[in-house]
Amino acid sequence: MQLKIASYNIHKGVGLDRKRDPDRILSVLAEIDADVVVLQECDRRFGRRESVIPRARIEDSRYRPVAIDTRPGSLGWHGNGFLVKKTVEIIDTAALTLPALEPRGAVRIDLRKEGKRARIIGMHLDLSGLMRREQVRSLLAHLDDLGKPVPTVLAGDTNEWAARGGVFRCFGDSWNVLDCGRSFPTRRPIARLDRMIVTNDWNVDEVAVHHSLLSSRASDHLPVWARLSLG
Repeated sequence: MQLKIASYNIHKGVGLDRKRDPDRILSVLAEIDADVVVLQECDRRFGRRESVIPRARIEDSRYRPVAIDTRPGSLGWHGNGFLVKKTVEIIDTAALTLPALEPRGAVRIDLRKEGKRARIIGMHLDLSGLMRREQVRSLLAHLDDLGKPVPTVLAGDTNEWAARGGVFRCFGDSWNVLDCGRSFPTRRPIARLDRMIVTNDWNVDEVAVHHSLLSSRASDHLPVWARLSLG
């Protein structure tokens, strides 16, 4: 089973031209053509926390939103959400509250493709290094509480500037921290903030930053993606 996963901090749909353009975000995602998209900053911050991408526009694309059962009108939880291709079967979801000085959360889906089960967590970690480590420990504890291990991917904006250390020290030998490339800031990428961390069940076939004319304008982050496979 092969799965292409993308992670994208869409900056609430606001590009470098300071215009909110959800269609531009969807066009970038069409360029990547991932099976699963992990989004950060996909909801408005205040008020009803509505999705910045209208659901009707999503449904007209090759994707469908994953219902996380949080606020009506929101795409996810604390700005974290999933879009999946319409052929991907979702078998479980969860909204996770993370330790933080300001509200932070993560989202989890379990999916089935070609008869194999996989688990993906979308996250947007804190600016504080100490808090980032606490948040990752909380996510790992959640996975332990689920019981039988499932091939798992953690994906999102880690806010970690260190290439190897920092929050990545929280992951043991059963995890593989992928370097997808420099993704922030869009205009002149210097930092590898957007990452995927995968269990060793996965074969890592390809990882990359998606840098196109559209993606260079659509957000302050470039999307990253990985093509993974299970034997």
